[in-house]
Amino acid sequence: MELSKGKVFIISAPSGAGKTTLVNRVLEGFSGFSFSVSATTRPARSYEQEGVHYYFITEADFRRRLSDGEFLEWQEVYEGRLYGTLKAEVERILAEGKNPIFDVDVEGGLNIKKHYGNNAVAIFISPPSLTALKERLRQRGSDNETEIARRLAKAEKEMAYRDRFDYVVVNDELEKATETLFAIVRAHI
Repeated sequence: MELSKGKVFIISAPSGAGKTTLVNRVLEGFSGFSFSVSATTRPARSYEQEGVHYYFITEADFRRRLSDGEFLEWQEVYEGRLYGTLKAEVERILAEGKNPIFDVDVEGGLNIKKHYGNNAVAIFISPPSLTALKERLRQRGSDNETEIARRLAKAEKEMAYRDRFDYVVVNDELEKATETLFAIVRAHI
């Protein structure tokens, strides 16, 4: 399905709520989108590739780029773990005539929405419950129990921001969440 150009689509959620899976579904289901790759200082997971999932950079390089004004938005999501959206990445996508789609944390998503205003569609992906989220994080197998506890504490705070988004999609059943997300995208084509 072809999209109108220039809109940015922001998908935000607590870690483990399914935002990456849903972003990938949109990328597979619609033409005219391009994934906006974020930069991070965290180590890559075994399946992640440089420039595909993230730009993995050192904290020193991140902070240098930050001071040079190269970031559209950024957050220290966890102590020493910085994430951000490089302006050049978004400019590249828009110059290609495509719509950027972001897979970002909740605060980052709200910052992007503030920057783009009416040209942004901000969608919050909600887990059905914090208990379900905890189970998903465990099943993912990429974090130890201390990291899971930290992610859950952050998720509880992030859930309070859901009403600031244009839409909330509860990801209880993946196919139903996908259908809801696709309906939102179609409404903004």
